[in-house]
Amino acid sequence: MVERLRIKVLITVKTYPSLSVKYDELVCTAGFRENGEWIRLYPIPFRKLNQEAQYSKYQWIELDVVKNTSDFRKESYKPIEPDKISIGDEIKPDGKDWHKRREICLKKVYNDLESLILEAKNEHILTSLATFKPSKLIDFKVKRVIDDWDQDKLNQLIAERRQLNLFEEKLQPIDIVNKLPYKFSYTFEDIKGKQSTLMIEDWEIGALYWKSFQNSHDEAKAVEDVRKKYWDEFTKRDIYLFLGTTKEHHLKSRNPFIIIGVFYPSHTPPSLF
Repeated sequence: MVERLRIKVLITVKTYPSLSVKYDELVCTAGFRENGEWIRLYPIPFRKLNQEAQYSKYQWIELDVVKNTSDFRKESYKPIEPDKISIGDEIKPDGKDWHKRREICLKKVYNDLESLILEAKNEHILTSLATFKPSKLIDFKVKRVIDDWDQDKLNQLIAERRQLNLFEEKLQPIDIVNKLPYKFSYTFEDIKGKQSTLMIEDWEIGALYWKSFQNSHDEAKAVEDVRKKYWDEFTKRDIYLFLGTTKEHHLKSRNPFIIIGVFYPSHTPPSLF
């Protein structure tokens, strides 16, 4: 029997929604437990949750979970009754250096990507979530992609929704999320000089793009606004990357990590003591 746990989590990651025939829409949520360990909460139909159960980044939540037995990654847990999530306090930015957030998010930081990948591939460790400090950000890349969801998956999802409408649903109905028409990536260097390019799947980057596009109705302007924040602004800050693997590619890909969040406090002043 799988043990049921009541846990407290500081949410630090929400990925941009993707479609799922099985779960309708998926948002990978991750954060830190009170002991500083990473945890992945999956699946959570975030946009369908009641308003009182919708959490923000850097907010504590409490919920019941069980180990996700269909996911071999050690940090993966399955929420029980996600519509009953209890929302707690939010850690606000206490000054530009985010002192209180740093205490929790930077307890363990990697700076060597190869060693992190080796941990991910080690069957006794299988690390799939990590805080990573790049030695240098080299480039911010933008690539135009197909801006419509896969039509077969979309048709399946629509058919599933029609069937579900025949029954009472606890969760709120939602519109199908717009697919981002661009892929955004960072190229960076680690402490050993190794260069890597990883895609950014953070909810914030998608929300920023669509907010700008809705205001300007101009894709080029929306892309430029994303670049201004993620490159012009963030390169002046003390950047850390929250990295995560996908279940599908964790054991298959040479480097299974993507960027699922960006931690961007200001640089802390040097200590005088």
